[in-house]
Amino acid sequence: MAAMLGIGLWGLDRGGMWGDESVTFQVARRTVPQIWRLLHDVDAVHGLYYLVMHAVLAVHPGEVVLRLPSVCAATATAGLVAALGVRLAGPRTGLWAGLLYAITPMTGHYAQEGRSYALVAAGVAGATLLLLRAVDAGTARAWWPYGTVVALTCLLHELAVLVLCAHAATLALTRVPRRVWSRWGCAAAAVVLLLLPLVWVSQGQAGQVAWLVPPGWDRVERLARNFSPGPDGVVFWAALLLTALGLRERRLAAVALPLLLVPPGILMAVSQVRPLYHDRYVLYALAGGSLLVAAGAGRVAGVLERVRFHGRRVRIGGRRMRIRGRRMRALLGVTGVLALTVTFLHHLPVHRQDRSAAQRPDNLAVVSALAVRQMRPGDPVLFVPSVGRLAALAYPKGFRQVRDIALREPAPRSGTLWGREASPGELRHRLAAVDRVWVVAERDALDARRPPADPVERTKLAVLAEEFTLGEEHVRDGVVLRRYVRRQSAAEPPPGTATTARLPVGRPASVTKRPRPARW
Repeated sequence: MAAMLGIGLWGLDRGGMWGDESVTFQVARRTVPQIWRLLHDVDAVHGLYYLVMHAVLAVHPGEVVLRLPSVCAATATAGLVAALGVRLAGPRTGLWAGLLYAITPMTGHYAQEGRSYALVAAGVAGATLLLLRAVDAGTARAWWPYGTVVALTCLLHELAVLVLCAHAATLALTRVPRRVWSRWGCAAAAVVLLLLPLVWVSQGQAGQVAWLVPPGWDRVERLARNFSPGPDGVVFWAALLLTALGLRERRLAAVALPLLLVPPGILMAVSQVRPLYHDRYVLYALAGGSLLVAAGAGRVAGVLERVRFHGRRVRIGGRRMRIRGRRMRALLGVTGVLALTVTFLHHLPVHRQDRSAAQRPDNLAVVSALAVRQMRPGDPVLFVPSVGRLAALAYPKGFRQVRDIALREPAPRSGTLWGREASPGELRHRLAAVDRVWVVAERDALDARRPPADPVERTKLAVLAEEFTLGEEHVRDGVVLRRYVRRQSAAEPPPGTATTARLPVGRPASVTKRPRPARW
């Protein structure tokens, strides 16, 4: 847990939120009635998380505080994974499993994300430990904590319900008595019944994940590499080998293997018909991989302990001593910790790179900074598409004195994520009254060859192409800030500004662009 806490706090303030984090930030700062109204139309799947973050951000609204719950959740998960390893295979395996979970780059990535996925992983690990305790206790009362934790975890994100399938597989592999099946079935049924209203509401909001595509074998390989403490090279292949050896620990494998394979497998299979799969939705399955790798390492250590060194004399600190029993186990445990430390240091550049804001899909702080430098008080601004308004909601300083020309109703009052915009006719009327307009956009959104489906977005591009010409452009981290001037006044630009006469949309006079890193 100490290792995970240190890794999670390292570089936590990376200097900017990306789109999904900004949604958490601005929604959680609304009033509870405003959040409740929003959930009727969008993001119902994150409703409980937004309410939790509402209480957290009431203490202090900032980027570090936004991410602290995820850091704490990842820290708790590392401890729970270690506890599972101790219960199933002994202290040494537990220690290694917890450390493996902590040093895996994917864990560190989502430990520093202002979203619910690290909290869901903690809930699943806790529920798995409670499952084992309930089975061993043999009483009906022991199932109440299990059912409560699973229910809360599924309310944080409904796709966590797949862990019930993994737990069913665990019960089948361990051949528990019929009374255990009966009690687990009651708990699982209660969870599903509680979750049904959320599922029903979220089905009407399925358009939010319309961008997902059916996963192929490349996504399977990517998930396997993300679940490894090292995404490539000898560390990845060693992790695969140790995972295979870990299957020999039958009691541990009966818990870890279903957790590792069942939720991702089911979600990928369903996504062939209705795409719902993303790596972050099954982050909680990573705990199973860490347990299996640690169990495999434990098998290797056990062989070394019995065959190679047991009872032999070695020189330690200038003295010859006989290694046996407890001393040998301690030595192998420390050796394993040192090996994990070397693995972490070897992949330190991966961890360091992930702590840069450039490793996220976008950085809304950059957009606000550009706006502060380029826009003047009273300037009209147009967001293309409207989701770009998240930058103004997350970092209002850069847009405080400008005029959002397309906005009809602000986001909190309208019960939407980024506000309601004017109709196409009203938008044309508003744009007709200005001689210049700033456009905040993603570069792909300004491609006239791919007209958007939304009529308001089509109107924005059409009016810019028909009535305006490009005056200047600034590009940074994939964000485009353009100033358009009306065609009849393009011949007399303001002094000191770079202009381009009658350039069509998408052809700037000059561009200063920095390569954008690949998304996680």
